[in-house]
Order: sequence, then structure tokens, then C-alpha cells
Amino acid sequence: MKLMSPRILSALFALALAACGAATSSDTAEAAPAKPAAKAATTTTAEQTSGPKVGDKIGETAADRAAAREAKAAQRAAEAKKRDEELAARGIKRIGWEDLMPEGEEERLAEMFQAQMAMMYSGGITEGSAGDTAIQIGTFNTVKELNGKKIKIPGYTVPFEYGADAQIKEFLLVPYFGACLHAPPPPPNQTIFVIAEKPIKMKDLAQAVWIEGTIYTQTQESELADAAYTIKLTAIEEYEY
Repeated sequence: MKLMSPRILSALFALALAACGAATSSDTAEAAPAKPAAKAATTTTAEQTSGPKVGDKIGETAADRAAAREAKAAQRAAEAKKRDEELAARGIKRIGWEDLMPEGEEERLAEMFQAQMAMMYSGGITEGSAGDTAIQIGTFNTVKELNGKKIKIPGYTVPFEYGADAQIKEFLLVPYFGACLHAPPPPPNQTIFVIAEKPIKMKDLAQAVWIEGTIYTQTQESELADAAYTIKLTAIEEYEY
């Protein structure tokens, strides 16, 4: 299950690079991968996709590999369906981050990002000034039908306290790693404030997790980011890719 809409995620990372001082055009040129030699460029797409790779079984054909991929995809789909049926039996619905956005919100968000980027590159924001900070862009518009529903959603945790022995009862759940820490916060309606009854020990912030609980269209403010949704946690587990 994807953690966030690719279009929104691309816009967030673009803003993160700009807000944190994106590389200059010369830096980008140096960092860009070298173009392949003319001979390598003549390799056909079919050869690239169907040719043998490390780990392929000896004597295995392209058709065999394609069939294996289809079988694996079908198995994953069947497992996901079974998990969803088990959740439904408990009155829980698995959702994605796009489900938190009301109709037309992606377009509104894209317009807000474009306006912010235009201001940055037009000289409206000077590097090192008060405006040159990782700001939270977006709205508090929510999907009202979700209020009070039992849901399960994947994401990354952002605790308010750190330390080997830190016991967390409140934290943020965000759709991509590094949000609020190394990159600007997601929009409020792409940020969830999670409240746990019992303290939780955060082991690895880079590990995505499944959060299960009751979601509310309740606004929460914090020093890291504002959230348009709140979840009362009932379970947390490692997200399997």
C-alpha cells in the first residue's frame, strides 16, 4: 500500500529542497548521473527488461519470470484482501493518505505549492531571512465521514521526545520519512496527531508502521506541525513492504 500520492509527495520534496536551500544549477550538473555511452544507449527496452539478471534461475525464460511476478502479485493481493476482510470483521477499514483529503484538495494543494515556489524563485524570499524556513502549507479541510471511524493507516512516526528510554504517549504520524525534521511538514490534513493510552517506546523512526485506532476530525497544534486529524491509538505494528 502506498504511503502517499506520488504527485503530492513530489511537490512536498520539491518545496523541501527549495526551503532548505536547493543546489545551484552547477551543483545539479555535477550531481547528475553521466550519460551512458552510445553503445549502451542502443540497448533496447526489451533487452533491458527480459535479459537475465543476478538471482535469476539458470534456464529461466522471460516468460517464466513474468509468470512468477504475476503469481507473486496475485499472492500479495490475496493476502491484502484477507487482511482487509479480517479488519472489516472487527469494524476497521484500511485507508491511505489520499483518503484523508476531501474532493478537490489535491488541486488546491498543488496551487498553493506553485504559488509558494513562485515566490521563492522570484526573489520574494531571501535566503537566510525569516521567511526562509520550512513552513507548513495546506488546509485543515477534512473528510467529515471519517470522524469516529475505526481505521488502519501506514506512516512514519515523529515523536515529541527523543532518547533511548523515551516513553511516548503522543506523536505525529506523517506520510513520508523525515517530515517535520529534515523536510517541511506535510499539510495539516496529511498530518495525524496520535494519542496512546499506554506509553510506547519508539525504536526506529525510519521504520514505517501501521497505526490502528479511532480517527477524529479534531485539530491539534504542536511545535512540529499542526494536524487536522487525531487518532486514539489501539495498536501499532511494523509496516511490511
